[in-house]
Amino acid sequence: MEYKAQKFDIPELEGISTESVKQHIGLYEGYVKNFNAMTKLMDELFKDSEENTHALAEIVRRRSFEFGGMRLHEHYFTQWEGGMKLLDESGALGKALASQFGSADDAVSQIQTIGMMRGPGWSLLYYDTAVGEFRVGFTGEQHMGHFVTLPIILALDVWEHAYILDYGAAGKGKYVDAFFKNLNWGVVEKRFDALQS
Repeated sequence: MEYKAQKFDIPELEGISTESVKQHIGLYEGYVKNFNAMTKLMDELFKDSEENTHALAEIVRRRSFEFGGMRLHEHYFTQWEGGMKLLDESGALGKALASQFGSADDAVSQIQTIGMMRGPGWSLLYYDTAVGEFRVGFTGEQHMGHFVTLPIILALDVWEHAYILDYGAAGKGKYVDAFFKNLNWGVVEKRFDALQS
């Protein structure tokens, strides 16, 4: 089965240009294309796995990077669909964030702080259903550094490609602010609600 790149219905964003979003989506589509191509290549290499051991090892490692890029971007772009929507602080997610972090703003501050760390990657908010707690984490290589098995409920891309067109190499902070200004918290709330069963 081949994966197909999703189409996203993203409105005009405040502080993030349409051209930046367009180029960013093109990069996402590349992850989908590369994952599919590597999967086909693996099928061929497995026909003589002994002869192709080294090539297989490299493809297997690289393929998880492409998959991570595909899925994280799908989380990322859907968070802007439908336009900006504030967090319902009296809803399940708002209450859970306040209970663990002191306030939803404090949770956002942690996500932003991790996003502002030096180097490219993703600042991610996970939810551990086994203990009923959030985890804020960072992955620099998209397929490494994750809290394994934990669902991601908010994904902030802080690779340079997300902001360099609009803000330059030193503009990560302005971009992070713009990301949250445009965030549809309703999407994040639905992800959290789906885990409450």
